[in-house]
Amino acid sequence: MAITVTMAAGQQGWIEAHATFYGDMQGHETEQGACGYDVFKEGYGLQTAALSEALFLNGATCGSCYEIKCVNSEWCIQGAGSIQVTATNLCPHSTGPAAWCNPPLKHFDLAEPMFLKIAQYKGGIVPVQFRRVPCVRQGGLKFLLDGNPNWLLVLVFNVAGAGDVTGMKIKGSSGSWAPMVRNWGMKWQATGNLYGQALSFQVTASDGKTIQLDNVVPSNWQFGQSFEGKLNF
Repeated sequence: MAITVTMAAGQQGWIEAHATFYGDMQGHETEQGACGYDVFKEGYGLQTAALSEALFLNGATCGSCYEIKCVNSEWCIQGAGSIQVTATNLCPHSTGPAAWCNPPLKHFDLAEPMFLKIAQYKGGIVPVQFRRVPCVRQGGLKFLLDGNPNWLLVLVFNVAGAGDVTGMKIKGSSGSWAPMVRNWGMKWQATGNLYGQALSFQVTASDGKTIQLDNVVPSNWQFGQSFEGKLNF
């Protein structure tokens, strides 16, 4: 089941911001962050960014995708065009003159290889323009299960379209649909003993689209396992 609405991502104009970089060319310091993703294990790789607090919205925008281009700086690489990245982390609050990620500033802390596609290393920080764009993913929605028999924590990832999830429901094979609560990042929690039951999910993205995945998790699931559905946005 899917509900189709107009896609908001990619329809807005360019917005002014700044960008820096973190990690190194091999992606060190990018493995896991405030969204709950292991960016290599979950397939996001180096095409990632940590968002300033004004864009991160306490994790609500985890998984969203952005097109970014360097503008109006001697450090921009001429003719570089733009890059596309997924929000996978928070650029945290800081003090001092380089507090680029503090509200109300819009800022992207990019994985170093992505920064170097649009700007020179010695630039350090550059002005950019950005806009939301639809996320393109291979395969279906994916779910990583964690927690304990009485408390289930589900990371939803590989989300196409809007990329960020605003609502989830869960149903065990012997129960009815129940709402889940976002715990942090893109990790959603459910209470009650669902262990030993096949699990179904309803996932709603920030553009209002909803997908229902019936029995995407078999009854013999174990904590630490991930499962892929046959549908995506």
